[in-house]
Amino acid sequence: MERFAEKFKKEIKGVIGCFDRVVFKGYLPICSPDSMENFMAHQGMLIKDFKKFVLQASARVKGYARGMVERMGRPMRKSRGADRKEDEARAIARRDGVTQGLVCVFTALERCPTFSVRPAEGRPKLIFDRRPCQCLYFYFLDPSLGLFHVRLQTWFPFTVQICLNGHDVLAGQLDRKGIEYEKEANAFVWIADCERAQSLADGFVKRDWPRTLSYWARRINPLLKDLLTKMDFHWVVDQAEYATDVIFQSPQALEPLFEEWFRHASLCFGADDLMTFLGRKLTGHFQGEVITRAKRRWPGARIRHRIGKNWIKMYLKHGCILRIETVINYPYDFRIRRFGTRQGCRGVDWFPMCKAVGNLYRYQEICQASNHRYLEALAAVEPVHKIRAQIASIAQPVKRNGRAYRGFNPASKQDIALFAAVCRGEHMVRGFRNDFIREQLFGTTNDPKLRRRHGAAVSRLLKRLHLHELVAKIPHSRRWRITDKGQLLLTTFLKLHHHHYPEEALPRAA
Repeated sequence: MERFAEKFKKEIKGVIGCFDRVVFKGYLPICSPDSMENFMAHQGMLIKDFKKFVLQASARVKGYARGMVERMGRPMRKSRGADRKEDEARAIARRDGVTQGLVCVFTALERCPTFSVRPAEGRPKLIFDRRPCQCLYFYFLDPSLGLFHVRLQTWFPFTVQICLNGHDVLAGQLDRKGIEYEKEANAFVWIADCERAQSLADGFVKRDWPRTLSYWARRINPLLKDLLTKMDFHWVVDQAEYATDVIFQSPQALEPLFEEWFRHASLCFGADDLMTFLGRKLTGHFQGEVITRAKRRWPGARIRHRIGKNWIKMYLKHGCILRIETVINYPYDFRIRRFGTRQGCRGVDWFPMCKAVGNLYRYQEICQASNHRYLEALAAVEPVHKIRAQIASIAQPVKRNGRAYRGFNPASKQDIALFAAVCRGEHMVRGFRNDFIREQLFGTTNDPKLRRRHGAAVSRLLKRLHLHELVAKIPHSRRWRITDKGQLLLTTFLKLHHHHYPEEALPRAA
């Protein structure tokens, strides 16, 4: 994001990137019906007594939670679906002056994965089922983790969910290092030393998370001290949000720029652009949906791009922070370099990424790159009145070696189609070739003469773009890349075209 930072360096106070909301889930080795049946046999219990066994264990868990809140003098409340438990927990902590330890416990009735007994040949058996189950939300304040919750379902297999905020974790590190900062909710509006803060934020993935998470899980479940004492959790990353915050000097500096970026992202970022931001390529193998939703809300606006089950979001925080956030819910869309088996051969290669906590560093790499590509695309946006002279210049003919090459007409459907083909998102990484532009403008054909004719026409168009300094040749290749000037002007034309004529689809050139 060097171009973005350089372009707006006078308006920016600092940039900080760190994890925002991270949801971990812990699974005990009794999550399958077979393993649960084996566990009951080891305890000397019959399958027909499963309900009795579960009720006894559940009563112990609920009783332990009630004893904990009574012993510590903390409230235990029933949660209503419309309430935000985290906001209420923060309010309780402020009201009671809680700075460390248990803040409160919420109870909620939710559908959870568990087991049911079903008749079978010979003897009954356990099967997977989703049933209403009381869940306990323990909210803690910790100097190193901030405010977080531990969710425990009170039925087997006692799956644990721990949700924390990376900004609270970073705030605790800044306090220990003596770095001054100002923080509002889950955003920093000022940091004295952004470089050191970024170095601390990057250390989030290096923590021993399985050990930390298991410690908190064992604090709330008494069964882990006797009945389940020999079992260890398998921890996964269920959801990870990584935010890049660009802190501006004032809301007055950010608001007019954000309006331009918001409109540009709404109108000009297509499926291919968004896939490129995530480091992927839009192909026929992609079976998901790419949906952009823009929403006006107080105190600003938010735009969210959903690519399959993963998201990219842009919105304002506290008037002076531009936040670009990538959310990974389904990591299998991405790749990680690891040891594995491919076509019967063992070795190191790129494989689909799973949810293991050990892959958290790769989550960070993917999200950082995604946010930075998004900001780089926004750097090309410029208010029209500031580039009026450049807009007029490309409509004028250019002379080279005694020959005149005509300019471009931003109102021409053919020229707009050319601009759209050149500005496609996948070109940001490797550039584009003549044949790709030819297919975009003229479609595919099996006639070799027609292909040569269309290829020659595209060569002439690329020559004109090159003479107007809108594209440049990549050395030692047959590929072209769009220049900074081209990115600025062509995306402006596309934005104006879609904004003023949104009902018109871009036609193919004749």
